[in-house]
Amino acid sequence: MTEPFHGAKLAILVGNHILTILRDDIPTIGWPDHWDLPGGGRESDETPIECVLRELHEELGLVLCANDLIWRKPYKSPPNVVWFFAAEFPDFDVEKVRFGDEGQEWRLAPIEWFLTHEKAIPNLQSRLRTYLGHR
Repeated sequence: MTEPFHGAKLAILVGNHILTILRDDIPTIGWPDHWDLPGGGRESDETPIECVLRELHEELGLVLCANDLIWRKPYKSPPNVVWFFAAEFPDFDVEKVRFGDEGQEWRLAPIEWFLTHEKAIPNLQSRLRTYLGHR
């Protein structure tokens, strides 16, 4: 059995840009109308890697493998843990993105824009900074 966790997020970096998703503007969800990263909640007995890769495919139609995830770190987040992953693709093809039915839009945005945007989810900004500090 996999250790308890309830979700996973993925920073996909393309040079000095990051793949982001603008969350739906629905008051009943966490962080409505904020810039998010691909990922989401765990289903069944998924591992953190299975969770984040499934969510990436559902949200953006992208298929990655575990070896593409070059960095991973668990973060305490009640009731247990969320995982943060990073992948880097200097030659990323935006034509492969197939936006799903969650969120308002996706954007390949400058990393600095995401790190300083008032409507980017703060804990993801912090986790991305941690990754960038370990590059």
